[in-house]
Amino acid sequence: MLLLKLFFAFIQVGMFSVGGGYAAIPLIQEQIVNIYGLMTLEEFSDLITVAEMTPGPISINSATFVGMRIAGIPGVLLCSIGCIIPSFCICLILAHFYYKYRSVGGVQIVLGAMRPAVVSLIASAGASILMLGLFQAELREVVVGELRVVELGIFVVALFLLRKYKVSAIAIILGSGVVGTVIYALLGAI
Repeated sequence: MLLLKLFFAFIQVGMFSVGGGYAAIPLIQEQIVNIYGLMTLEEFSDLITVAEMTPGPISINSATFVGMRIAGIPGVLLCSIGCIIPSFCICLILAHFYYKYRSVGGVQIVLGAMRPAVVSLIASAGASILMLGLFQAELREVVVGELRVVELGIFVVALFLLRKYKVSAIAIILGSGVVGTVIYALLGAI
């Protein structure tokens, strides 16, 4: 029964994650954390962090890690296949129609109208992960006094380096890990 839940959860994720892998994160969270309660938000955030750092599409990596965490190899297979099948079929159909009708003005209007929704899905996922990283809580549970100052500092510096100097994301990830480890090692020694 658990494997069927996982499969159908990721079929829904694959069907409705319009906008790419980052748009899938809130959908995966809704299915796995909120609806089925198969993981805590903190466990989910940790898996998303690892999925982000590994090569490949974030939605497939997330499906793979969630499947492995919950049900082992059968979970990996069913979550990954469930995530891939809908988008594969939809892409085939849409590619056919897009290449046939791409010069029609209505197609461009529909695509333009979908952009704000996609941006909001990505922003929602980013806000959830940011709040979890800075407060260890969801947005609706944030207590300002529980702000994690070290994480906030790393976030601000990383964002500055990414936007201002276009530092490589790999260097930011590795540097953040080293800086965080050193800071917490020093804080633990005090």
